[in-house]
Amino acid sequence: MALQTIPPRIKWAVDVTDVQPSDQVLEIGCGAGAAAELICSRLETGKLFAIDRSESGVDRTKRRNARYVDAGRLVVRQIDLATLRVPVKRLNKVFAFNVNLFWVRACDDEVALLHERVVPGGAVYLFYEAARPELVPRIVEKASATLAKAGFRISIVEQKAPPVIGIVGRR
Repeated sequence: MALQTIPPRIKWAVDVTDVQPSDQVLEIGCGAGAAAELICSRLETGKLFAIDRSESGVDRTKRRNARYVDAGRLVVRQIDLATLRVPVKRLNKVFAFNVNLFWVRACDDEVALLHERVVPGGAVYLFYEAARPELVPRIVEKASATLAKAGFRISIVEQKAPPVIGIVGRR
């Protein structure tokens, strides 16, 4: 079955994340399910665990990706990161797109959970649309500091069109 239309900004972010067939991935804030669809299309023995606080986001992701849910490659839950208990012991990658948690408030417990679950060599990928350039320095500064405080090594990636900034925290 062909993939539904994937926005270019999401495709670029998933490409940067470099999902491998056996990866164990957590997506925070799965929304409409576009990233989940693209991530799952790259998995073979791996699995995506997608979460969202919104019931409608969870429902949209499940509907859009029913074949991956049925195949056991995708688990989708309505929960926020603060109360998450990851069903896999170790994650290779964590993916989030436009999730403000990491730069708008203290989230030490959530990031500590990620650091505990991400395998050495794994990474957390936080992507943000950069449609408001005046916010980009603040987003980069706050999200980078949040990940660095938990022990992640930080790098920044960006795409000019459409404008997207990525903060990558490697363990």
